[in-house]
This record gives sequence, C-alpha cells and structure tokens, in this order.
Amino acid sequence: HQISLSRPLLTNEELERIRGIDRPGFKTITLPILFKVSDGEAGLEKAMDELFAAADNAITEDVNLIILSDRGVDADHCPIPALLATSGLHHHLIRDKTRTRVGLAVESGEPREVHHFCLLLGYGAQAINPYLAFESLGDMVREGMVTDATHEEAIQGYLYSAVKGVVKVTAKMGISTTKSYRGGQI
Repeated sequence: HQISLSRPLLTNEELERIRGIDRPGFKTITLPILFKVSDGEAGLEKAMDELFAAADNAITEDVNLIILSDRGVDADHCPIPALLATSGLHHHLIRDKTRTRVGLAVESGEPREVHHFCLLLGYGAQAINPYLAFESLGDMVREGMVTDATHEEAIQGYLYSAVKGVVKVTAKMGISTTKSYRGGQI
C-alpha cells in the first residue's frame, strides 16, 4: 500500500488528511521533535534517542507513516533542527533495517527555501509541510504586502515555485524524479 503524492510539499490540509487517514493498511503517528531548552546539548541528544525509540515502537505497532513535528515550540521547548531529526531517524531506521517499512513526513516551521526542501528530501523525508511559510504568507496578505492574491492563491504560487526549484536542483544533478533523489544525500 502506498500513498501517491503529486508533489513532495504538502499544505496544512493535505497533511491533516494524511494524519487522519482511515484506510486499511495505513497507520500514522506524529512524533514531536522538541526538547527542553533547560536541558541544553544533553537534552538534544536525549530527545534524539527518545525519537528513535518512539519510531521503533511505532513500527512494531504497524505504523507505516511517521510525521515528525516541531509544533508546540514555546519558551520551555525548542525544536530539534528538522534536518538533524529527519536524517538521524532515516539513518537509524536504515541501521535497524526497518526504513522500507515506514514513510517519513516532516511538519516544520524551519524549512522555507528550495535548498531546505532539497536537503530534507535528500536526507530521507518523503513529504514536507512548511507550515510557518504558509502562516507568513497569510500575514503578508492580511498586512497588504501581497495585494494581487488571496492567502490560498499565495500558498499555491509558493508551492508551485518551490516544487519547480526542487525539480531544477535535482535535474542539475542528473536526477529525473524526486524518488531517486530521496535519501541520496547529494
């Protein structure tokens, strides 16, 4: 069973449909990629170990789609960098020989540029939801900085240009599909 995506970047609504998927053969879990600010570097290392353990546990419970989410950042919790969490979990699952059993999606406020998307895809993400970029576009529309588009139109334009940018980067590497680029660490 596979979910086919028309593009690797997901709107908030598309991610919610995947998160709430109710079909035989699909089971989704959202794992937080946060750690306590007060714990410092040791807290980051501990959070990574906890992420790996939570993913291993989810896979044993037949979860086949993991969403890594940094929502919930506050004064006491900061996010594990999205690329570190994604690549760390990707390589952990490869070492455990379970990577092919699960898909990885990233819900993060961190990625916003083509380069960020390419790195996340190159280090194992199969889908990315840059929610903070979408919220920023909404603020720009409300404040009159963008006057020729609605919020939804601005999001669609952003996704169109970001996907075109990802395709251009992969094409320069001689790669014709996102699937071939994923996990290649190019």
